Amino acid sequence: MSLSGSAIVFRHEMDHALCPEIILVKPLGARMSDAELTRAAQRALERRFALRSTRIEVRGPRAPGAAVEVWYFSERGRSERVLDPYTGQDLGDATACEPKFVSGLAELHDNLLGGNAGRMVNGIGAVVLALLCLTGVVLWWPGRGRWRRSITLRRNVDWRHFTRDLHSVLGFWTFALMLMWAISGIYLGFPSALSALGDVLAAHGADTERIDVLTDGLATLHFGRAFGLPVKLLWTLLGLVPAALFVTGTVMWWNRVLRQAVGRSGATGSEPVLGDYDRPDAVHDADVNKQREETERSLITVRNIL
Repeated sequence: MSLSGSAIVFRHEMDHALCPEIILVKPLGARMSDAELTRAAQRALERRFALRSTRIEVRGPRAPGAAVEVWYFSERGRSERVLDPYTGQDLGDATACEPKFVSGLAELHDNLLGGNAGRMVNGIGAVVLALLCLTGVVLWWPGRGRWRRSITLRRNVDWRHFTRDLHSVLGFWTFALMLMWAISGIYLGFPSALSALGDVLAAHGADTERIDVLTDGLATLHFGRAFGLPVKLLWTLLGLVPAALFVTGTVMWWNRVLRQAVGRSGATGSEPVLGDYDRPDAVHDADVNKQREETERSLITVRNIL
């Protein structure tokens, strides 16, 4: 997800460069929200083809000033149309211009190459990511007296402690971004369920315009395509952070858990097997046990709250 997400941040630019047939529209008043465009797309589909789509995705314009591309999913498969984002008028079929490998990357990122089932799995993965963010904060907390040290990389440490420090620093400085990607990923993974929730809230008096702004904002933030080149470059770079966290987390798990288990199974004497983070180190602080006690107390507090 991390790698494919970074790869498709500039998807529209690649499509624009490779597609000579782009339908431009004249601004007429305020642009319709994605939710309004979705409803207009469904009406156009029913009126023109007497079909009802099982899912509609508003993909956005291929270039500034261009018509909005809309994907329909039905029993017949996927069809692509373009709509005027100011009037909702159906302007005809979308011209497929982007290379297949770009479409494949987008399909991998959106649906894991598995259609609706893949999108559901993707949504579940977003839920897991949100839980990892929240539990990671609890496990990261080093105590009031030492939290500043946990947000910077230390020098002159061995690679194992550097890996742990890197995981801690990346997790701290990108926590809000990871949580935003997780929450927006949940919305994108279960669009029908959350749209139904929005309808229920609207039926009980909630402001539909605010709901539309919220849902549109989640999708916009997730992809970072509406804020100019600097944000796109930043999203492309920071999109690699989850992959880095996965690698450093796996290395930490190997050293703390699996390597100790292998060592215990191979030990012949009564001498305890120490993990790499338990061995004395002139650079590593002598209060590791104190940090673990702080973490255990934090976990106990969380369990009591739950």
